[in-house]
Formats: sequence, C-alpha cells, structure tokens
Amino acid sequence: MRLGLNLGYQTAWSTPADHLALAQEADRLGYSVVWAAEAYGSDSPSMLAWMAGQTEWIDVGAAVMQIPARTPAATAMTAATIDALSGGRFRLGLGVSGPQVSEGWHGVRFAKPLARTREFVDIVKLAIARKEVAYDGEHYTLPLPDGPGKALRLGFHPPREHIPIYLAAVGPKNLELAGEIADGWLAVFYAPEFADEHLAAVTAGRAKAGKELAGFDVVPSVPVVIGDDVASCAELVRWYAALYVGGMGSRTQNFYNQLATRMGYGDAAREVQDLYLAKRQRDAAAAVPMEFIDRTSLLGPKERIAERMREYAASGVTTLSVTLFVADRDSGVQTLRTVAEALDLSGVGE
Repeated sequence: MRLGLNLGYQTAWSTPADHLALAQEADRLGYSVVWAAEAYGSDSPSMLAWMAGQTEWIDVGAAVMQIPARTPAATAMTAATIDALSGGRFRLGLGVSGPQVSEGWHGVRFAKPLARTREFVDIVKLAIARKEVAYDGEHYTLPLPDGPGKALRLGFHPPREHIPIYLAAVGPKNLELAGEIADGWLAVFYAPEFADEHLAAVTAGRAKAGKELAGFDVVPSVPVVIGDDVASCAELVRWYAALYVGGMGSRTQNFYNQLATRMGYGDAAREVQDLYLAKRQRDAAAAVPMEFIDRTSLLGPKERIAERMREYAASGVTTLSVTLFVADRDSGVQTLRTVAEALDLSGVGE
C-alpha cells in the first residue's frame, strides 16, 4: 500500500503556499501522489500545474476535475498539458459533482450522470491517445452535425498515450462503472469493515471489461489526526462528517447520507441531516456517531494508526490518501512524517 496526500481545495484558513509546502514534504517523504480538489472556488488543474513545477517525483492528481465544468476535449487538453509539464506525473480524477453545484454553478443538468460519465471518459481517452475525436452519443456529438466542424486530433504529443483515469464514486452503479472504464476509484468515508460490498461492485465492472481487480487503484481519502486521546482527535473530524452526511446536497439527493445509511448508520444519518438542514450545525456534528468517525478516519497515536493501516491494506486499499486535520503548516508537515513512520511500522508499505 502506498501513501497519498489529499489537499482538498483552497479555503479561508489555507493558502497556496501552505499546500505547496505540504506537497513538497510529501514528495521528500516518498508519498506517491498529491491530490487537489475543486468545488466552486479554487480549481484543481491550476493548483496541480503549479505544484508539478515545484516537486520532483510525486504524482499530481485531480480529485477531481468536475465533469460539468468542462467539455471532454478541454479536459483532455488540460490533462495532456499537465502530464507533459510534469514529465508524465499526472492522474486524472473525474466526478459529476452534485445537483446543486452542477446545475447551480455550472448550469449543467445533473440528469443521467452515469451515461454522461461514460461518454465523457470515452472522448477523453480518444483525445489523449491522439485519435480523431469523432463521437456520436446521447450526450456528446463530435463534430456537431450539419456544420463546419470536423473531427480533430490533439495537436501535440503528450508523454503518454494513456493517462490514468480515476472516478469519484459513491453508489453501487457508479462503483461498477469505475471498475469498467477507469484505472482507479477515489473513495470517501471508506471503512475497511464495509469494503467488501464496495469492491464487489468494482469487481463486477472489471469483469465487464474482461479485467481482474489486480492493477486497479483503490484510493480512499481518509482524515488523519495524531494524538494520544482518540476521542479528542475525533472531535476535529466531526464538523467535516456532519457537513457531508447532513448538508452536502438536498434532503432527497445526498450521496454521502445514503452511503452512511448503507453502512448501517441510517438512524444517525437522518438525525444529522435533520439537524444540519435546520441550521443546527453544532448539534448535527454532535450527532455523528463516534464509531462512524473512527471507522472512516485515522485517529490516535502512531501505533494505533499503523494497526489501522494494516486493516486498510487487508481490505484492498492500494493508495491510502490522507487528509490533514491540522492547525497550521508545521503541524501538517509533522503529521505527514508521522503517517510515513506509521506506514513503515505497519509493514504493509511498498
């Protein structure tokens, strides 16, 4: 199992300089990949291109580039360009986002996300492989009919004909699609105890493509808090869990709430959502079960985290990407070092 670092996106309490310093420390420590995210603020490819030019070995990955934000061709151009700038170190993570962001921010209907994702990935692969991009789908038609457009080919030679593609997936059908058309899965709220169900869906998708699970990158993003007291560490993750389970999306379309329900936390998930949507965020955070936080995070002293890493590896995780819940840059750097030491202690690192 390898290590990754998920930086998320820029917030009121982070700076590009902070994120660069963490990426550079992860590079020095031998982490395999640093991921950047986007929602409706900072975008991921700009951050990744900037970090790629100031790191040496670490891969730079989008987790994710939003499908409704760009055409497939523009996504392929960006991916190929960053891959060239980085010397073949780019990983393309894709996701459909959610209805609120897709329709409210990008003005793109959220309907039929699985079909749109499949077509989007088809076109990206054509473009990066420098094949003529001609496509006749339900959602994308290239070139447009009855007009002056013609099928074009990517106008330069990127270092690779295939850039690894990852899908951010939560539901069973999307997990199956990831297994079928992608090289890896970007997971959230991943608990080793519930991994069999998720990976069964991925395996079914791999079988559709005539492939096995071996070689497929399972990449959960896992909150990490180092400390002696596990309960105190969990308190730093509560607000994050409450935001996603309670407030990310609408009452009827919250994929993370549905995931928590499938994991056996249905009653708590409903309570967290009711409280959050009633603008009682503090109460919503308090209602997140300690067990849910502990199962989906790395909490406590180094030895406990090492033991938990063994469980993640045994469940099928191939790249464990940590999300740092720290107060400042120095604490983040120290946490990265402790996580690397924990991996060595666990005996499951590559």
